Amino acid sequence: MDPLKAAAASAYSGLTAQSMRLRIVSENIANVESTGRTPGSDPYRRKTISFSQAMDEVTGASTVKISDVGNDPSAFLVEHDPGHPAADAKGNVKRPNVNMIVEMTDLRQAVRSYEANLQVIRQGREMSSSLIDMLRSS
Repeated sequence: MDPLKAAAASAYSGLTAQSMRLRIVSENIANVESTGRTPGSDPYRRKTISFSQAMDEVTGASTVKISDVGNDPSAFLVEHDPGHPAADAKGNVKRPNVNMIVEMTDLRQAVRSYEANLQVIRQGREMSSSLIDMLRSS
C-alpha cells in the first residue's frame, strides 16, 4: 500500500463528494422561490446529501462516499398571497423549505472541504516530484 496513493484516493473521493454537495446546494439556491404550479400544490422541497465512510480495497485508504440524496422533511413556509397563481382557496401559498443562510453555510463548508482535498492532492504531487528529483541527483 503506497501512502501517497492512499492519500490521493481519499482526497479524490472527497473531491467527488463535495462536488456533488455543491451541486445539491446550487439546486436548492436556484429553487428558493419555486412554488407549486397549480393552486395548493407543493413547492420545491430542499434536497439534502449524506455521506458515509468506505474503504478503498485497492489502496486500503479510507474514503468518503455518498450514502443518500434525499429531501428535507421540514415544513414548507406558508405565505398569504391571494393573487399568486399557486394560492389555495384561502389565499395561502406554500413556499420552499429552503433557508438561504443554511444554504450559504453549506456552500462555504463544501468549498472549503473541496479546497482542502485539492491541497492534499497538490502536496502529494509535490512530494512525488521532490522524491523523483532526489533520486535523479543521487
